[in-house]
Parts: sequence; C-alpha cells; structure tokens
Amino acid sequence: MATNEPRITAQTLKILGVLLSPEKDEMSGAEIGRSTEIASGTLYPILLRLESAGWVKSEWEAGDPRELGRPRRRFYRITGIGGRKARLAFREIALPLKEFAWL
Repeated sequence: MATNEPRITAQTLKILGVLLSPEKDEMSGAEIGRSTEIASGTLYPILLRLESAGWVKSEWEAGDPRELGRPRRRFYRITGIGGRKARLAFREIALPLKEFAWL
C-alpha cells in the first residue's frame, strides 16, 4: 500500500462520494465523469492519485473490443481503506462547518 495520501479537494470528494454509493460496487470512468460532471482532464488524474494511494482499485473490462463493438472500459471501485479514509475526510470537513450555524 502506498504511503502518499491524495490531496482532498472538492472534486476528489465528489468522486469519492460517487464511489461510496451503495448502488454500484464499481463504475467506469465515463460513469463517474457523468455523475460528478468533472471533465476527463481533471477526473482521470484524480483517479490515478487515488489508485496510487490505495484508496481505489481499477481493472479493465473483460472482452475483445472487436466483439464488444467499442473500446474496453476501465472500472473503478473504492477499497476498504479508501472507504474508511473517505468517510473520515467527509467527517473532518463537516465538523468545522458546524461551528458556523448561519451556513
């Protein structure tokens, strides 16, 4: 497991939030992009950083692109450690906001 922790930005939190969704255990990059409305030039570098930190795992779709009639998709899923650290990040961000009751 990598020791480099990813920088937690608003875009990173959006991606983690989608990956934590109980509706699907894995999503393609295109699905994540559509759900978060994050452009691919921002999305894929974040996914790469999350994967190198061990928060996310990815794998290519099985099958031959000629048989599929399209390029293979890369599917992403959050790891156990990624889920724990993402939930912690969401809690840490929410706690300071509670100090501002007018928000």
